[in-house]
Amino acid sequence: MASPIKFAHVVLKTSRYDEMVAWWKDFLGAQARHENGFITFLSYDEEHHRMAIANIPNLEDQNRAANGVEHFAFTYESLDALFEQFEHMKSKGQSPYWTINHGMTLSAYYRDPDGNQVETQFDSMSLEAADEFMAGPLFAANPIGIDVDFEALNARRKAGDSITSITDYATAGK
Repeated sequence: MASPIKFAHVVLKTSRYDEMVAWWKDFLGAQARHENGFITFLSYDEEHHRMAIANIPNLEDQNRAANGVEHFAFTYESLDALFEQFEHMKSKGQSPYWTINHGMTLSAYYRDPDGNQVETQFDSMSLEAADEFMAGPLFAANPIGIDVDFEALNARRKAGDSITSITDYATAGK
């Protein structure tokens, strides 16, 4: 069986259409490739759309106790770009509800206006190193990760600390 060559897009349905479109445009730095009163197609890269948002009036709010998607994630090119997103969201009055060192990523989690959970992350290991880490005892003992303080990590980066020291799993959260 052939595997897909990439993950193309996600579609969100909402009754908070204008608020959701504005939030996701800002969050992703995206442009609308097509937009009308029913649906907006957003992209921030070479894909014709990475996200669509459909306007469906009278939807019920999400039930967090129901089955469904937990979150989806966006990877940033650099640690500095991840911290820039953190600062951008903070300037909008939106702090992440969770910041964590997963070992293979350093991550901050946000909620959009509908409560969808979205992770922003920086890959702090190569694929080979991540495979080795995930097969090892540190990951087996704690496959979720270690809570970290993004304010402190961002300040350390601005002060000149290395990417390696900021993303180091062995010293995370200390």
